[in-house]
Amino acid sequence: MLTLVIGGSASGKSEFAESLILQAPARPRVYLATMEPFGPEGAARVARHRAMRVEKGFITVERYTDLAGAEVPGGCAALLECMGNLTANELYSPSGAGEDAESAILRGIDRLLARCADLVVVTNEVFTGGQDYAGDTGRYLQVLAAVNRAVAQRADRVAEVACGQVIWYKGAER
Repeated sequence: MLTLVIGGSASGKSEFAESLILQAPARPRVYLATMEPFGPEGAARVARHRAMRVEKGFITVERYTDLAGAEVPGGCAALLECMGNLTANELYSPSGAGEDAESAILRGIDRLLARCADLVVVTNEVFTGGQDYAGDTGRYLQVLAAVNRAVAQRADRVAEVACGQVIWYKGAER
């Protein structure tokens, strides 16, 4: 089952997405981390988050680019956090797909869907602050929006989290 969780900064989307994985039937839990740590502050943040996830039974897989190459156990419950970081990495990292970012990300999602029993993808809402962005910011937002739409099409469930409140758009839980 694929679930897409959308929300703004500090909306509660990550906590909600994690709760979906924790409620999934017992199986290996994988946290696909996409934030590439830069500098000591980034490394400390990654270490802190890794320690918190271990207590919850997550295996952390750091994957900044090439999602299709991620090694995850078959039948696992996986949480991809977050599509915004992955998109930026694919667009701008020397190891990223560059102009092929959208198709590279979607190949990765399709590969994960073939391996995972449950996949929860966390992403950022885009364009709620307007649409007049210059240069690479506009390009980044366009690619992320296209990826969000394509993942939502594939998804069994789509939810938005705003102010900690969950709004189901597709496959609502009852």
